[in-house]
Parts: sequence; structure tokens; C-alpha cells
Amino acid sequence: MIDQVCETAFGTAAGYVEDGRVPCAALGMVDMAGNSAVRLAGDAAKEPDAEKLTRDHWFDLASVSKVIATTTMVLKLAEQGRLDLDRPLTDAIADLRQYDIAHAPERRLTFRDCLAHRSFFPAVFPIYTYGGDPDTLRAFVLQRAWEIGPPVYSDINFMLLGIAIERITGEPLSAWPLGEGLSYGPPPGPAVPTERCSWRGRICRGEVHDENAFAMGGATGHAGLFGTIDGVLGFARDLMQGTVLSPESMDAIRTPLDQSRTCGWESAYGGWPGGEKCSRDTIGHTGFTGTGLWIDFERGLAWSLLTNRVHPTRHGPMHIKPMRRETGDAVIAAWDAALADRDRS
Repeated sequence: MIDQVCETAFGTAAGYVEDGRVPCAALGMVDMAGNSAVRLAGDAAKEPDAEKLTRDHWFDLASVSKVIATTTMVLKLAEQGRLDLDRPLTDAIADLRQYDIAHAPERRLTFRDCLAHRSFFPAVFPIYTYGGDPDTLRAFVLQRAWEIGPPVYSDINFMLLGIAIERITGEPLSAWPLGEGLSYGPPPGPAVPTERCSWRGRICRGEVHDENAFAMGGATGHAGLFGTIDGVLGFARDLMQGTVLSPESMDAIRTPLDQSRTCGWESAYGGWPGGEKCSRDTIGHTGFTGTGLWIDFERGLAWSLLTNRVHPTRHGPMHIKPMRRETGDAVIAAWDAALADRDRS
């Protein structure tokens, strides 16, 4: 059944590729039992030469790294008693704002605050322009007196979580065991190129697109993970089947902390990238390069839409937002229709 559902739902994404609004698209679906299907369209590369997208291609997952890797790592460490989600980050990063221990607000932020983006950091900040040494840039993140603003989605939350993981484990994030089809860069197979980067002077391929992550060493808490469509689906399958996280941790990623976020993930809300047809018990996350993963627990169904919408440049019409919502609605509509047909037969 799922193969036909994927075929039907893929028409939306395929239309965006055919119209030239994105270079390529991979849509994958997996259900609770582990049945999966994948559809592909378009060229993985447009420059310097055209290259057809295959199932073996690795995508720069961008901020989907936050949920597949960083959030999972933090929750696993909490399960092991190596951190407490409601304790300050300073339990792991004692030198956070070490020159203002008494008053620095960063020192009062908890792991859960950062997972839920309940901090005061800026939405974006060009850390890569402050130096070329990864260790110096990490020290910059830790010691800067960040301007206080309203809570917004900020990569800095996950940069700090990544540093905390490294301090607790004594190893880089890239040492954490990941499932097949997931890897910090450079990936062990053909890579889907992203942007022609004016800073690096080349098309990024097999190296993380995010400038801050690249400057900080390539594998950070907010970006750096690469994955094939099957690798992303494998993670979603294992998460649904309960083999990745404990029941308590699963509650943490499924229970909204506000109108749009859980611990690490987005939860379904009006106008979100997952579309309007999914259940309220749905979580997801997107990545700047054009990636995304959503899991509808009520239906026992997950889907991933992977594109390289920034190739060869991010500076153009933003087609990915409606593409994601329309694809999510197409997935759920096709799934529900297939279930209804099965029940009638």
C-alpha cells in the first residue's frame, strides 16, 4: 500500500521539479511496521554539470541535524543520568560566560530551554566572520555577552548543546554512533551540491553548507549531518518503533512546551511546514538547504522531503515553503484514502 501512496503523493513535489522551482526532490515514506517507499525526480546537480538524482545521493540535512542527532544525543545522555534537562548548561560547560559568573543570563539557561528555543539569542548571527579557527569561534560563542531579545528559533541554542555533548562525552559529535545512511561530512557517497558560496568561492558539495558550522569544524550541534533518503527514513522508523529513545524521552519530543515546540522538535500548528491534514500528534523539523522530516504518531506514518533548493543559490523565489505544506497534505490525503479503500475491500 505504501508504495502506491508514495507514488500518488509524489505528484506534488514532482511538479515543483518539473517547473524548475527546485533542482531535485526525494520523497520517502515509512510506516510503523517499517514498510517504506521512495520516489525521486530531477538533477542532484545543475552546476557545473547536470547529474541525475539517485537513491544513493547524500543530502546536507542542515537543521534536520538538530533532531536526528543533537536532540537524540541530549535525551540519551539524560536517560543515562549524565545530564538533567532542567539543570543549567553550566553543569557541562563550566566556563560559559566565565568572566561574569554572578550575572550572566547565559549561565541560567537549562538544556530544556535550549532544546525548546526558550532563550534570548538572536535568530541569526555571522559567527564565521569573527575568525578562522574553530576553537576560537567556539570560545567566542561561550564568552560573548549576547544581546537579550525575545525567544526566537536560534542556532546558538544548539551550538551550545553540541558543545555540552562534546564536554560530557569527551568526544566530537562525529564519534556518536548513527544509523546507516547518516554521517557527519564529508559523506561516504555521492553528495548533492548546495550553494555556490561567495565566501568559500565554490559550490559546496560534501561539505556543510551552513557557514557557521563549516567555520566551527563542520560537525556542530545545529548543522553538519548528511543523510540519504533511506537513512532519514530509517531513523524515523526506529523512533516510531521505540528503539531509539525511552518512553520518557519520547514523551518529551511529543509533548508541546508551547504552541509550536516540543523538546527539540516542532509540533503541529496552523500554517506549519507539515501541512494542515496531519494529526495534532505530529512532530517535524526542516533544514535551510531544503530538507525536512515529519512523523505523525497517530497514523504511525513518517515522511521526509529532501531537496537542494539552495542550488546553485539561495537568492531567488522561496518555493520550498508551499512545496513542503502541499507535499505534507498530499501524503496524508493519499494515506487516508488508501486506508479507506482497504477498509472497504
